[in-house]
Amino acid sequence: MPLSRLVRVALALGLTLLLIVLLWAILMLTETAFQVWDRLSAGPTWLFVAYGAGFLALTVGAGYLVLRLLLPRRPSRGTRTERPAVPDRAALERRITEAEAGGIDTRAVQIELERLRQRKAAGTIHVAFFGEISSGKSSLVRALVPEAKPQIGAVGGTTREIQGYHWLSPAGDELVLTDMPGTNEVGGELERSAREEALRAHVVVYVCDGDLSRSQHEELKRLLELGKPTVLALNKSDRYRPDELGEVEQRLRERLGGYPRAEVVRVQAGGQREALRRLPDGKEERVVRELPPQVASLREALQQHLDEEPEILEQLRDSAVFVLAAAHLEDAAAAHRRTKADELVTQYARKAVIGALAAVTPGTDILIQGYLGVSLIKALAGLYGVSVRQVDTDLLLDLAQKHVGRTLTLVLAVAGNALKAFPGVGTVAGGLAHAVAYGLIFDSLGRAVAGTLATRGTIRPVQAAQSFEEYLSDDLETSARRIARLALAVRGQTRSSDPSGG
Repeated sequence: MPLSRLVRVALALGLTLLLIVLLWAILMLTETAFQVWDRLSAGPTWLFVAYGAGFLALTVGAGYLVLRLLLPRRPSRGTRTERPAVPDRAALERRITEAEAGGIDTRAVQIELERLRQRKAAGTIHVAFFGEISSGKSSLVRALVPEAKPQIGAVGGTTREIQGYHWLSPAGDELVLTDMPGTNEVGGELERSAREEALRAHVVVYVCDGDLSRSQHEELKRLLELGKPTVLALNKSDRYRPDELGEVEQRLRERLGGYPRAEVVRVQAGGQREALRRLPDGKEERVVRELPPQVASLREALQQHLDEEPEILEQLRDSAVFVLAAAHLEDAAAAHRRTKADELVTQYARKAVIGALAAVTPGTDILIQGYLGVSLIKALAGLYGVSVRQVDTDLLLDLAQKHVGRTLTLVLAVAGNALKAFPGVGTVAGGLAHAVAYGLIFDSLGRAVAGTLATRGTIRPVQAAQSFEEYLSDDLETSARRIARLALAVRGQTRSSDPSGG
């Protein structure tokens, strides 16, 4: 076709032109190279050597940069871009000292460090069997230590407490195998204890009976990112066909990609299996057969970890325990802040009650818009170590005031009903009901601000205002009775301090 011929002619002309340009560039470069060579040859030797070295360095450097751009780096085995911060002992002890100076209860941290000291003094290796309920942890412990008697049952969550069993490995290493409650149990009361014990161990055997779910993977990843030596034991492997077992094992290995101290082994903890047996007369009957445990690969994997330098195992275990102790310290600090925040909220609710009782006109709106609301927010922000912008404070108070304007009638009614519950008070209107109402407002505002600071680490006016609305409407009767009791106490103290009895 004519079009195809035109295309072929155009391509031929283009290639011819490109060839001419390349030949011209080669000739020009060659001529330039010979000129440079002649001039360098005529010059001093040091210039020749310096020029050649510079040319070579520039070429090698440019080539290296090109390769780095074209070939993406593979992450080195065992590294991750994000790893949890691991405090050392000195840093942890400094934080403990600072916490104690601030009145924070550090007993849980001290207990954790004392437990670590005792285990280091004992010199035994701790191996924690970790994983979801009904994955076969107790059965594996029994297979490794036949004389152990952990509870084993068909009902999920049979293990209700942490149990340790001493085991002398074939190589003569003294170990403590820790059988722990499983994760993802309904209620989850024992999960935290199991996670903490996994961090205290030198080696973790994470037991599963198939590919990992998202929650299992996240659980395992937290251990691996601390460098925790881990054996991922694929239990109940007899349930799979050989091709299925290979696929599951491959997926598990991919989960562990990049972590050098983690591996996958196939195990069978034993147990029983029903089977059909054909009788001589042709009939069939169901029989129960005992499955022999297959844990040789697990023993070998554990021994490989034990054969590492003891100092490395100790360092990795210590680092994980320091992370656990730091978490205890954070929990203690959070509890301390919550207690102090509750005290601040109560103080400002009391101030709101006093302000309302002292108002010339009951219900005068002098609280939520003014100095007291700003002071409450700043005091709570100071407790949480957060700087607050004035614009955020103003916006939060404005949003809260709008909600109060819509619900003040309801709040006053609830406050009046709450006061009726106290003998001798009766139906109270005016100043005392307004005092209870404003106490409720400040109690709700303080709890909303404290909750926002605790969960978000800063003031979010819109979210804090939403929480304020929820607090001001959630279980309002109970909160009103509590504030009414406070208001009556304040009024009683005011009257007792007034010589005129007014």
